[in-house]
Amino acid sequence: MIDFLGDFAEDSEFSKLLGRRDDEVDLTRAALELARDAYPNLSFDPVLNWVAERAGELSGPIARASGDEAILRALTDCLAGRFEITGSPEAYETPDGSYLNRVIETRTGIPICLAVLYLAVADKAGIGLRGVCAPGHFLTRYDTLHKPFFIDAYHGGRILTLAECIERLVTEHDLTKPQARKALEGTGPRPIVARMLNNLKAITAKVENWKLCWKVQHRLLALNPSAYSERRDWALVSLKAGRPGPALTMLEQCLKNCPEEERAILREHANKAKGAVSAFN
Repeated sequence: MIDFLGDFAEDSEFSKLLGRRDDEVDLTRAALELARDAYPNLSFDPVLNWVAERAGELSGPIARASGDEAILRALTDCLAGRFEITGSPEAYETPDGSYLNRVIETRTGIPICLAVLYLAVADKAGIGLRGVCAPGHFLTRYDTLHKPFFIDAYHGGRILTLAECIERLVTEHDLTKPQARKALEGTGPRPIVARMLNNLKAITAKVENWKLCWKVQHRLLALNPSAYSERRDWALVSLKAGRPGPALTMLEQCLKNCPEEERAILREHANKAKGAVSAFN
């Protein structure tokens, strides 16, 4: 049995997710805990200080803002304007596009990590943004008394109306308007962290960084230990990451209740794991 609480004892925010204490999670620190998988000596302070400095710079513009949209414009003028933080296709090609520290350093990233940076600065500045796990690009949402606004951090901090976002989802993702409206609701830290991890899983597998991919998959399994798909992928990634013993144990468990169409390939990988374990012995 895997001791996830022990494995992530040093990650206080991720441990809160494992303990179902989602409302206590500091998303900024949780994102940095993911980055520490790739950068073991990562200090959180430079990122936290950078966020606090940007929030401090926003105090004046926010106080002078003439309305809700002007408040959001001050935020986007700071991050996308002054600091030129925006998305790029290249960010999808490397894990760095998903790490908060590297997004600040390189000024680019994938939509969700850019959005997490916006959420971090907004939270410190007292702007009530929420994450939106919309299909395609991750967004942030700002609710006013009358209507919500959205920020697309990937496209230079573009401010969007609800109607514009609904039209985008209907056109680009073939959703109905009620489905699009539901997809644009705000969400909490658990879905955000899970989506960040799934993006990292895809990217690290693509570049065949299996040791880092294993760390990502280990977190995904910790968040959903009963999910067959996560246990199966944990076994397969473990084998590629040079962990044949644990891979074999998990593969044997998965073979007990796997879909019939996956049985042959799982047996093949189980045999590979057995061979690798024998070679070690």
